[in-house]
Amino acid sequence: MADKVKPNAVEALKGLLFDGMTIMAGGFGLCGIPENLIAAIRETGVKDLTVISNNCGVDGFGLGILLENRQIKKMISSYVGENKLFEQLYLSGELELEFNPQGTLAERIRAGGAGIPAFFTKTGVGTLVAEGKEVREFDGELYVMERGLTADLSIVKAWKGDREGNLVYRKTARNFNPMMATAGKVTVVEVEELVEIGALDKDNIHTPGIYVDHIFKGAVFEKRIERVTTRQKEAV
Repeated sequence: MADKVKPNAVEALKGLLFDGMTIMAGGFGLCGIPENLIAAIRETGVKDLTVISNNCGVDGFGLGILLENRQIKKMISSYVGENKLFEQLYLSGELELEFNPQGTLAERIRAGGAGIPAFFTKTGVGTLVAEGKEVREFDGELYVMERGLTADLSIVKAWKGDREGNLVYRKTARNFNPMMATAGKVTVVEVEELVEIGALDKDNIHTPGIYVDHIFKGAVFEKRIERVTTRQKEAV
């Protein structure tokens, strides 16, 4: 069996990137994003990307650096409110956007990973979300059909992983990452801790290694806060 462990993000992505490809990028806001892989993709200059992600990072960080470099052609997302450049590119027509209710996006990715081509949901019926899509009645209720999503490449961030690619996520980072790991033709993972086989609790593995093609220990994790919200300290 080929060794899945790579020394860094550049080696993990070698031979996988091409113009016009579709990439799934894990994370929720700036939590659990594969920041080392995103930085490596930026350096390659690959362009005309379709990126499937809950959001597009912020100005100057996360997927935002691919926007700045004009590498993304289309985003399939559910939230884009923290990125001014995203707004400018979309309103100017430079960036395509396929907007999804967040639960629908999550289920589209899960369905794609499970080999389910489409499903019906009540979310979005009677709204702009349903325009151009099949609407069908079940038991007296209307449902809109949504297609499952897959990608040429999934880039994933996990807390711990072993040399076989078995993964454990930490808290909020266990968001879109597990389902995206199943829905890419190739899945590349960066971890904070790379451990030996057998070191992870077998009953608490979140993503089995069978879904992972390449894994490496990330060099740096900034773990920025997307929006800092504080309150005044109450007087004693």
